[in-house]
Amino acid sequence: MSEPVLLVLGLAAAVAFAVVAKRLVLPYPIVFVLAGTALAFIPGLPPVTIAPDWIFLVVLPPLLFSGGWTTDAVLLRQNLAPVLRLAVILVVVSTVAVAMLAQRIVPGLGWDAAVVLGAIVSPPDAVAASATFQRFSVPRRIVAILEGEALVNDATALVIYAFAVAAVVAGGFSVQRAAMQFVIVALGGIAAGIAIEWCVEKLTLALHRFELSDSLIDNLIVIGTPYAAYLTGQSLHVSGVLATVVAGILLGRRSAVLHSPETRLVGGNVWELWLYVVNAFVFLTIGLQLRGLVHDGARALALLPAALAISALLIVVRLAWVWASVSVQRWYAKAFAKHDATPRNAEALIVGWSGMRGIVSLAAALALPFAGPHGAAFPGRDAIVFITFVVIFVTLVGQGLTLIPLLKWLRVGGESDTEQREIEVRVAALQGGLQKIEQIFAEAHDGEEREIVDRLRDEYAHRIQHLRSHGTKGGRAHETALSRFDHHAQDEALRAERRAITRLRDEGKIPDDIFRRVQYDLDLAEARLY
Repeated sequence: MSEPVLLVLGLAAAVAFAVVAKRLVLPYPIVFVLAGTALAFIPGLPPVTIAPDWIFLVVLPPLLFSGGWTTDAVLLRQNLAPVLRLAVILVVVSTVAVAMLAQRIVPGLGWDAAVVLGAIVSPPDAVAASATFQRFSVPRRIVAILEGEALVNDATALVIYAFAVAAVVAGGFSVQRAAMQFVIVALGGIAAGIAIEWCVEKLTLALHRFELSDSLIDNLIVIGTPYAAYLTGQSLHVSGVLATVVAGILLGRRSAVLHSPETRLVGGNVWELWLYVVNAFVFLTIGLQLRGLVHDGARALALLPAALAISALLIVVRLAWVWASVSVQRWYAKAFAKHDATPRNAEALIVGWSGMRGIVSLAAALALPFAGPHGAAFPGRDAIVFITFVVIFVTLVGQGLTLIPLLKWLRVGGESDTEQREIEVRVAALQGGLQKIEQIFAEAHDGEEREIVDRLRDEYAHRIQHLRSHGTKGGRAHETALSRFDHHAQDEALRAERRAITRLRDEGKIPDDIFRRVQYDLDLAEARLY
């Protein structure tokens, strides 16, 4: 089967299973993995393989960059301690725990190869948890901790992974040297990310200064940034993961100053669609790997108990670590702090249960060399790859499916005043604009200019009143009815505008390019309305 046909079939499958995920109200990564696993057993289906280099270079940078771009830097800084405990210390603890168990229960797996397995399966992937949280109101702190962990833990695990693989191939492993190298790699990755963001910012400003840029060029630069950061980190032998994350965080914070509204509108839609397609293909392909991984059914069945035991160990270690960390935080807060800001037990349980493994683990397993010391086969490679797949499947599907009922059972809700706070921010922005309009009115030279400013002032005042009617707690029923009528009137007017421009286009009185520009403005007006 040709690659174009496979691409079309993959897109068709992505659409079909996305509909299934929406209909069943399930996180789409879980549905895609289950669907891919089921498809793997269809007779005659051509084998599907993932090139590890393709994953690390093509897939990983945009995912990391997007995560950094959307990260709340203030929340990340406030929760930096729990993030680092999960993303650094817990990864190391999980690696050692898995290595100790795997060395005992996986036949033929030495200590160095067991550390390789531990490094591969230690970093969780927050995509499935984030997809679940989108369907529920979850405290922002939980989301910030899990997403912050996902931004850093890959760097920790991949450094351990690189040293462990080198130890298997060349022999010898120095913990002290690995720890020093980790610090150098991490700091170097952060510095590389800062440097790349600085270069991108200066390039963008220079193009704007000489009027050589537009929304298309700006977005092409943004799309190229994660790859530039990742490759720069890799070429300098520092963390390309951290370089990409840092560049994403910094550029995301500067986007409000650097980029035009058109650039942000176009870029937001492009990134959302692109990342969904990338994740859909990746998680679908994870399931499809099963047939390629199981070369010997008897060997797979023999390894299955060990794989399940390692999966259970990872779950237990994470839960125990989170519980211990929260207990220590609570003790410290009672003894030394004025306010106890530690997470509630329900929130800690959700963080502990959200340790699903994903594509980085599978890519790292598939990237293992086939040859070990002195040209011999890499010890336990098939076992490592198979166990990694089982860990991904158990944690992603098992924990992912149970995360939804867990959230319902614990009744963990997000901040109750989120909508009210958003309305207050919108009102504050409009009031800032209204103050400027008052200043312009005072500086107007004649009656015609004042009339123009008056109309603009009335529009701003109406929008403020409209938003306040949504946020008012007293007399809510009457004002909600007025808000609904206001929405209805504006919606009907926009529909009439659409019918008018559609009729003009169909009658050949306006060209399509003018129609699309006017339609774009109407789309923006309707998006602002709702």
